[in-house]
Amino acid sequence: MSFKTDSSSDREAMSEINVTPLVDVMLVLLVVFIVTAPLLTQAVHVDLPKTEKTDPAPDKHLATLAIDAKGNLTVNDQPQVLAALGAQLTELHTADPELTVQLQADTAVPYGKVAEAMAVVHKAGINKLAFITRE
Repeated sequence: MSFKTDSSSDREAMSEINVTPLVDVMLVLLVVFIVTAPLLTQAVHVDLPKTEKTDPAPDKHLATLAIDAKGNLTVNDQPQVLAALGAQLTELHTADPELTVQLQADTAVPYGKVAEAMAVVHKAGINKLAFITRE
């Protein structure tokens, strides 16, 4: 605690707050936020194949079906098994008849696994299927 000295030699405590520690903590929190924010954006890591640029699918009536390098399936970022995939897609299609499924398949996934997923999508009654690739 610091004291002011007056000409009258009265000792009073200074009533100022030291904001330096507060600024230090805020800067550390800002750096942590900047570092962790990009990590939260991608839930499923899929290495997409490269193709020519095409028009994107409309933003409405979409469901995303992703197959990662290990062959794991996710529907709208929720893990799914192939046996239950048809029931979930049928339920989504019943709720939204104009549903478009966006298929994201890793380049390491065998074609047979992609073909199985496509067959399940078709069996669920969904006629609109879009493939997500890189430019």
